[in-house]
Amino acid sequence: MTEVSHKQWGQVSGLGSVDLWVLQSSQVRVEVLTLGAIIRSVLCRGKDGQMEDIVLGYDDLEGYVSDKRYLGAVVGRVANRIARGCFVVEGKEYQLDINNGPNALHGGLRGFNKAIWLATAVEGGVQLSLTSPDGDQGYPGEVQVSVSYTLQGETLTAEYQARSTKNVS
Repeated sequence: MTEVSHKQWGQVSGLGSVDLWVLQSSQVRVEVLTLGAIIRSVLCRGKDGQMEDIVLGYDDLEGYVSDKRYLGAVVGRVANRIARGCFVVEGKEYQLDINNGPNALHGGLRGFNKAIWLATAVEGGVQLSLTSPDGDQGYPGEVQVSVSYTLQGETLTAEYQARSTKNVS
């Protein structure tokens, strides 16, 4: 059986409160932040029986706020680079915010990794959701996105969903 709990973990100036969610089974402990839907840590038993963290991350909130590597985070509408931050949909050109040399990387200057997500307990885990408004970082259409992290025994599952108001043919 998985125990699910949460507590306030800190504050981000201009954004608000960040919560730490803990999913705990007898063999695995997973920590998830509402900032960026970040998987902060996954602790599991090694050969010696000791719990060890197998996820690269930071010890404090400031590390995640200043992070430029997207450690453990859901990054943004795009998980990669868009050359020159420009693309065309249905004959209309869109110019994105540039944040990686001449390119747009992982959703722009403030991707999903820098947003505070709404969290709700689900069976054996947590569901995090976020709405990215039309025009956010230069992208067309509103996008509603969610990720659910659930833990059953030793198995961590991540399920992602996104819905946009802008259909691409």
